[in-house]
Amino acid sequence: MTTNTQDKTTRQVLEAIRKRSFCTLATTSPAHRPHVAGVLYQAVGSTLYVSTLRGSRKARNIAANPNVGVCVPVRRLPFGPPSSVQFQAVADILALDDPHLLRLVEDGALPAITKHGELTEPDGCFLRVTPVSRLNTYGVGMPLLTFLRDPLHALGTVELSGLKS
Repeated sequence: MTTNTQDKTTRQVLEAIRKRSFCTLATTSPAHRPHVAGVLYQAVGSTLYVSTLRGSRKARNIAANPNVGVCVPVRRLPFGPPSSVQFQAVADILALDDPHLLRLVEDGALPAITKHGELTEPDGCFLRVTPVSRLNTYGVGMPLLTFLRDPLHALGTVELSGLKS
């Protein structure tokens, strides 16, 4: 695959993430017990932001172990197999008064996760979920007809570090 083709596919995958607002977030407890939660997110570039409560299981787990897994479902048609983007990421917890978070809010970059009073929640915080360089895909970044004809071979990978501006 040429660099231009790789860039196009990477952009398609990032666009699929940007257009959605729901994913599953997998964390691990200090006792090594997995926990998966459905969350609403706002994408800024390739980074996801999630509003939660500091006392939530996901926030407590991230405080103990910042390594997480993410799966973004990508429905392309009302029939056929669903597509998805999955990746490993590093998450950190941002306080409501974090300067980076406040700058994003001021710039209007987080409307989907700040318009319901999240910024005034007494126990509130935000998770910043930053993918490591590889995004794994199923059916995303390939022609729909190819995906429908051969769903067993619909796996793909894109590298964020290789994206050219």
